[in-house]
Amino acid sequence: MDTQEKKIVTIGGGSGQFIFLSGLRDLEDIQITAIVSMVDSGGSTGRLRDELGILPPGDILKCILALSPYQDSCRSILLKRFQKDRRLAGHSAGNMLLTMLSRYTGNFPGGVMALAEILDVDGTILPVTIDRATLVAELTNGQRIYGEEAIDLPRGTQREQIRDVFLVPHHHSSISVYPPVLDAIEHADYIFIGPGDLFTSIIPNLIVPGVKEALQKTSAKIYFTINIMTKFGETHNFTGKDFVINLEKRLGRKIDGIIGNKTKPIKQTLDNYLEQKSNFVDIDTTDPFWESRKIQMDDFLDIDSIIVRHAPKKLASIVQKIILKN
Repeated sequence: MDTQEKKIVTIGGGSGQFIFLSGLRDLEDIQITAIVSMVDSGGSTGRLRDELGILPPGDILKCILALSPYQDSCRSILLKRFQKDRRLAGHSAGNMLLTMLSRYTGNFPGGVMALAEILDVDGTILPVTIDRATLVAELTNGQRIYGEEAIDLPRGTQREQIRDVFLVPHHHSSISVYPPVLDAIEHADYIFIGPGDLFTSIIPNLIVPGVKEALQKTSAKIYFTINIMTKFGETHNFTGKDFVINLEKRLGRKIDGIIGNKTKPIKQTLDNYLEQKSNFVDIDTTDPFWESRKIQMDDFLDIDSIIVRHAPKKLASIVQKIILKN
């Protein structure tokens, strides 16, 4: 049996990538590289970005924790928020530590590597870009919304669908991909995109110049983990097919397959989500659309969580099956 390690690349951000990496961490014979979105603008992360001019540390911190063997013990400490000091209030300990390490090493990737070393991370974590930028969403009515947080948390009870998203650089005329990202994509055996918010966690990686082109040229198999629930303001009323169409539009190519959940949460949970205008994502596997894409449908629901999310171990199991099948 071929025991050569397979190179796995994940692309995303936020809680979705944390969950996916938490599952992959325990698999054997794989090398993990996480490519992480750099447009988070909310909470502690947004304040540090605006006040100190650093790259947003929040999503990177989640990936570091996900791949650390000390995740359970360190998570409560690094995600703890300060309360007593006026300047520190609201900031998480992990964000402040990553900020300090980045300043001391002289660059953000150096700070990431230093914190990963502290926590014995088994894998590589890469910001998709080290250029500061703001995510902008253009709606179907022509309105533009500036900033990941504003896009992510729509005001009011109605909003037009997102037509497109793009990045506006802060201090340069353009945005460039962090070079190690291209190397990771080129040498990957498998690339797993998602789960995560489509327009604020996933697509922001793909619209960084150079990423789409690298994904078009790679020989790696590309799989997309479709979200379990829709999100008002981003993917309202989306089916699984809609998720893939929007993703492939930005990729400029077809993906090789999808990972889709087939188990509905209990009615009470669905009713709670419906109050937030969020629905279960239906994937019609009989649609001819899927004929050229492999479908991995199973029960990926985390029954131990009070919110609807994928179960890390279930995702890891399907990744292992995909690798073994090929």
